[in-house]
Amino acid sequence: MITAQMVKELRETTGAGMMDCKRALEETDGNIEKATERLREKGLAKAAKKAGRATAEGLVEAYIHMGGKIGVLVEVNCETDFVARTDEFKSFVHDLCMQVAALNPKYVSREQVPADLVEKEKQVLRAQAQAEGKPAPVVERIVTGRLDKFYSQICLLDQLFIKDDEKTVGTLLNETIAKLGENMIVSRFVRYEMGETAAAAANTDAE
Repeated sequence: MITAQMVKELRETTGAGMMDCKRALEETDGNIEKATERLREKGLAKAAKKAGRATAEGLVEAYIHMGGKIGVLVEVNCETDFVARTDEFKSFVHDLCMQVAALNPKYVSREQVPADLVEKEKQVLRAQAQAEGKPAPVVERIVTGRLDKFYSQICLLDQLFIKDDEKTVGTLLNETIAKLGENMIVSRFVRYEMGETAAAAANTDAE
Protein backbone atom coordinates (compact mmCIF):
# COMPACT_ATOMS: atom_id res chain seq x y z
CA MET A 1 0.00 0.00 0.00
CA ILE A 2 1.32 3.45 -0.97
CA THR A 3 0.95 5.79 2.01
CA ALA A 4 0.95 9.59 2.12
CA GLN A 5 4.15 9.43 4.22
CA MET A 6 5.93 7.46 1.46
CA VAL A 7 4.85 10.01 -1.14
CA LYS A 8 5.99 12.87 1.13
CA GLU A 9 9.39 11.23 1.70
CA LEU A 10 9.96 10.66 -2.01
CA ARG A 11 8.89 14.20 -2.84
CA GLU A 12 11.34 15.66 -0.31
CA THR A 13 14.14 13.50 -1.70
CA THR A 14 13.59 14.21 -5.39
CA GLY A 15 11.68 17.49 -5.58
CA ALA A 16 9.22 15.88 -8.01
CA GLY A 17 5.47 16.59 -8.02
CA MET A 18 3.14 14.70 -5.69
CA MET A 19 1.34 12.79 -8.44
CA ASP A 20 4.65 11.88 -10.13
CA CYS A 21 5.92 10.51 -6.82
CA LYS A 22 2.74 8.51 -6.22
CA ARG A 23 2.86 7.07 -9.73
CA ALA A 24 6.55 6.15 -9.40
CA LEU A 25 5.87 4.35 -6.11
CA GLU A 26 2.96 2.46 -7.65
CA GLU A 27 5.13 1.42 -10.60
CA THR A 28 7.88 0.12 -8.28
CA ASP A 29 5.64 -1.55 -5.65
CA GLY A 30 6.48 1.04 -3.01
CA ASN A 31 10.26 0.70 -3.31
CA ILE A 32 11.59 4.19 -2.45
CA GLU A 33 15.01 3.53 -3.97
CA LYS A 34 13.65 2.27 -7.29
CA ALA A 35 11.02 5.03 -7.37
CA THR A 36 13.76 7.64 -6.89
CA GLU A 37 15.73 6.16 -9.79
CA ARG A 38 12.59 6.09 -11.95
CA LEU A 39 11.93 9.78 -11.28
CA ARG A 40 15.56 10.69 -12.03
CA GLU A 41 15.42 8.83 -15.34
CA LYS A 42 12.24 10.68 -16.30
CA GLY A 43 13.88 13.94 -15.26
CA LEU A 44 16.84 13.32 -17.54
CA ALA A 45 14.47 12.57 -20.43
CA LYS A 46 12.58 15.81 -19.81
CA ALA A 47 15.84 17.75 -19.67
CA ALA A 48 16.95 16.28 -23.01
CA LYS A 49 13.74 17.49 -24.66
CA LYS A 50 14.37 21.04 -23.44
CA ALA A 51 17.95 21.19 -24.71
CA GLY A 52 18.39 23.72 -27.51
CA ARG A 53 15.74 26.14 -26.28
CA ALA A 54 16.98 29.74 -25.99
CA THR A 55 18.41 30.80 -22.62
CA ALA A 56 18.54 34.60 -22.54
CA GLU A 57 17.87 35.12 -18.82
CA GLY A 58 19.65 33.86 -15.73
CA LEU A 59 21.86 34.89 -12.86
CA VAL A 60 25.46 35.73 -12.03
CA GLU A 61 26.22 34.67 -8.48
CA ALA A 62 29.22 35.75 -6.39
CA TYR A 63 30.56 33.63 -3.54
CA ILE A 64 33.36 34.39 -1.09
CA HIS A 65 34.92 31.46 0.78
CA MET A 66 37.38 31.03 3.68
CA GLY A 67 37.04 34.58 4.95
CA GLY A 68 38.00 36.21 1.68
CA LYS A 69 40.71 33.75 0.59
CA ILE A 70 38.70 32.38 -2.36
CA GLY A 71 36.21 34.22 -4.59
CA VAL A 72 33.95 32.71 -7.26
CA LEU A 73 31.65 34.08 -9.95
CA VAL A 74 29.28 31.73 -11.82
CA GLU A 75 26.86 32.54 -14.64
CA VAL A 76 23.90 30.22 -15.27
CA ASN A 77 21.33 31.00 -17.97
CA CYS A 78 17.68 29.96 -18.17
CA GLU A 79 14.73 30.81 -20.41
CA THR A 80 12.74 33.31 -18.32
CA ASP A 81 13.31 35.93 -15.65
CA PHE A 82 10.51 34.26 -13.66
CA VAL A 83 12.57 31.08 -13.15
CA ALA A 84 15.77 33.10 -12.59
CA ARG A 85 14.10 34.71 -9.56
CA THR A 86 12.94 31.46 -7.95
CA ASP A 87 14.60 30.20 -4.77
CA GLU A 88 15.29 26.83 -6.44
CA PHE A 89 17.26 28.43 -9.27
CA LYS A 90 19.18 30.73 -6.93
CA SER A 91 20.00 27.78 -4.68
CA PHE A 92 21.26 25.77 -7.66
CA VAL A 93 23.57 28.59 -8.79
CA HIS A 94 24.83 29.06 -5.24
CA ASP A 95 25.61 25.35 -5.00
CA LEU A 96 27.64 25.63 -8.21
CA CYS A 97 29.64 28.49 -6.68
CA MET A 98 30.42 26.33 -3.65
CA GLN A 99 31.41 23.47 -5.98
CA VAL A 100 33.83 25.68 -7.92
CA ALA A 101 35.29 27.08 -4.69
CA ALA A 102 35.81 23.61 -3.20
CA LEU A 103 36.99 21.52 -6.18
CA ASN A 104 38.51 24.14 -8.49
CA PRO A 105 37.43 22.82 -11.93
CA LYS A 106 39.13 24.33 -14.98
CA TYR A 107 36.32 24.01 -17.54
CA VAL A 108 32.52 23.81 -17.55
CA SER A 109 32.30 20.72 -19.79
CA ARG A 110 34.39 18.24 -21.76
CA GLU A 111 33.71 20.16 -24.95
CA GLN A 112 35.71 23.11 -23.61
CA VAL A 113 38.87 21.12 -22.88
CA PRO A 114 41.49 21.93 -25.58
CA ALA A 115 42.11 19.01 -27.96
CA ASP A 116 45.89 19.21 -27.48
CA LEU A 117 45.50 18.87 -23.69
CA VAL A 118 43.28 15.80 -24.14
CA GLU A 119 45.77 14.26 -26.57
CA LYS A 120 48.66 14.91 -24.18
CA GLU A 121 46.73 13.22 -21.34
CA LYS A 122 45.95 10.24 -23.59
CA GLN A 123 49.64 9.83 -24.35
CA VAL A 124 50.50 9.83 -20.64
CA LEU A 125 47.74 7.33 -19.83
CA ARG A 126 48.72 5.12 -22.75
CA ALA A 127 52.35 5.07 -21.58
CA GLN A 128 51.24 4.20 -18.04
CA ALA A 129 49.09 1.29 -19.25
CA GLN A 130 51.90 -0.03 -21.42
CA ALA A 131 54.38 0.26 -18.52
CA GLU A 132 51.96 -1.84 -16.45
CA GLY A 133 52.34 -4.58 -19.06
CA LYS A 134 48.76 -4.39 -20.32
CA PRO A 135 48.16 -6.13 -23.69
CA ALA A 136 47.74 -3.80 -26.67
CA PRO A 137 43.99 -4.52 -27.24
CA VAL A 138 43.28 -3.59 -23.61
CA VAL A 139 45.37 -0.41 -23.51
CA GLU A 140 42.86 1.81 -25.35
CA ARG A 141 40.00 0.67 -23.13
CA ILE A 142 42.08 1.53 -20.07
CA VAL A 143 42.93 4.93 -21.54
CA THR A 144 39.23 5.67 -22.16
CA GLY A 145 38.31 4.72 -18.60
CA ARG A 146 41.09 6.74 -17.03
CA LEU A 147 40.28 9.70 -19.27
CA ASP A 148 36.83 9.80 -17.66
CA LYS A 149 38.57 10.26 -14.29
CA PHE A 150 40.66 13.06 -15.81
CA TYR A 151 37.48 14.83 -16.96
CA SER A 152 35.89 14.34 -13.53
CA GLN A 153 38.74 16.31 -12.00
CA ILE A 154 38.85 19.28 -14.37
CA CYS A 155 35.27 19.62 -15.76
CA LEU A 156 32.56 21.09 -13.53
CA LEU A 157 29.71 19.04 -15.04
CA ASP A 158 31.66 15.79 -14.65
CA GLN A 159 32.59 16.36 -11.00
CA LEU A 160 30.74 14.57 -8.22
CA PHE A 161 28.41 17.02 -6.49
CA ILE A 162 29.88 18.06 -3.12
CA LYS A 163 26.50 17.74 -1.38
CA ASP A 164 25.66 14.33 -2.85
CA ASP A 165 28.43 12.15 -4.23
CA GLU A 166 25.85 9.79 -5.74
CA LYS A 167 25.41 12.23 -8.63
CA THR A 168 27.50 14.47 -10.85
CA VAL A 169 26.95 18.20 -11.27
CA GLY A 170 25.70 17.40 -14.78
CA THR A 171 23.02 15.13 -13.32
CA LEU A 172 22.09 17.85 -10.82
CA LEU A 173 21.75 20.30 -13.72
CA ASN A 174 19.42 17.93 -15.60
CA GLU A 175 17.33 17.32 -12.49
CA THR A 176 16.99 21.08 -11.94
CA ILE A 177 15.95 21.55 -15.59
CA ALA A 178 13.28 18.86 -15.18
CA LYS A 179 12.08 20.34 -11.88
CA LEU A 180 11.83 23.97 -13.02
CA GLY A 181 10.67 23.17 -16.56
CA GLU A 182 13.18 25.30 -18.47
CA ASN A 183 16.40 24.73 -20.36
CA MET A 184 19.46 25.88 -18.41
CA ILE A 185 23.10 26.32 -19.33
CA VAL A 186 26.11 26.79 -17.07
CA SER A 187 27.77 29.45 -19.20
CA ARG A 188 31.01 30.25 -17.40
CA PHE A 189 32.74 30.66 -14.09
CA VAL A 190 35.87 32.26 -12.68
CA ARG A 191 37.69 31.41 -9.45
CA TYR A 192 40.22 33.57 -7.64
CA GLU A 193 42.40 32.33 -4.82
CA MET A 194 44.53 34.60 -2.65
CA GLY A 195 48.22 34.37 -3.59
CA GLU A 196 47.74 32.68 -6.98
CA THR A 197 49.36 35.52 -8.92
CA ALA A 198 52.30 35.71 -6.56
CA ALA A 199 52.77 31.92 -6.72
CA ALA A 200 52.67 31.96 -10.52
CA ALA A 201 55.21 34.78 -10.62
CA ALA A 202 57.51 32.89 -8.22
CA ASN A 203 57.33 29.78 -10.38
CA THR A 204 58.19 31.83 -13.48
CA ASP A 205 61.19 33.38 -11.73
CA ALA A 206 62.38 29.94 -10.62
CA GLU A 207 62.34 28.73 -14.19
